Amino acid sequence: MTQNWSELAARLQGALALSAPPIAITFSAAAPEGIAAFDRPMPEALPDGRTGRVPAGCVFWVHGAERTFTTVKADHGNCSVGSLTHGFVTLDEVAGNSDVAALLETGWVTMDVVPQIPVVTEAPGAVTYGPLAETPVEPSVVLLRVNGKQLMVLSDAIPGLRIEGKPQCHIVAIAKEQGEIAASVGCALSRVRTGMPATEMTCAIPAAKVPEVIDAIEHNAVADAAVARYAGDDLLRFA
Repeated sequence: MTQNWSELAARLQGALALSAPPIAITFSAAAPEGIAAFDRPMPEALPDGRTGRVPAGCVFWVHGAERTFTTVKADHGNCSVGSLTHGFVTLDEVAGNSDVAALLETGWVTMDVVPQIPVVTEAPGAVTYGPLAETPVEPSVVLLRVNGKQLMVLSDAIPGLRIEGKPQCHIVAIAKEQGEIAASVGCALSRVRTGMPATEMTCAIPAAKVPEVIDAIEHNAVADAAVARYAGDDLLRFA
């Protein structure tokens, strides 16, 4: 059943007091009709052939807070890791790229770990990004940019919430392929490329689970408010 994504986005943003709007991420076999392509010019390719319209696919999360657009494989091509997690390429196709070599040489990641990184299993023809409130297509994943308190609220509402590390983008694959809600503490690669502040983290929710997540957050808010009032009153004794 098609959801009222505008209403759900408003509830989600209100329940968590989000400073950035929830982002709809949609994987599809072809670019949806009527949605503009992301058209920033591509820089000159590196010797290994890498280029893309942004430094990494996670940068589309930032632009997706402002407008809806669609992307294809080439747009993501500058970041081998993001291209891998989003199903655009296989490990064999990017193993020799210079960015992968840099990550391995620094010890940021080891080759025995790379095959374990969650990935989208079926190569998409397009990935569409945009504010959830105005999504013209049914999203696959809803991405949130959250601070510590908001992650606390999500953790209380979602028993067993997965907290992941590097690379940050693989939480999208977890949500899409495994149907699990996953948060990320971020990664050094993504923080530089997106400009994410040190206080910000991310959470990826399978789109089908958004209504139940909102219900759980709103239910828990009653207890949180009561505990906060108790703590505030108790704090007065120490003034």
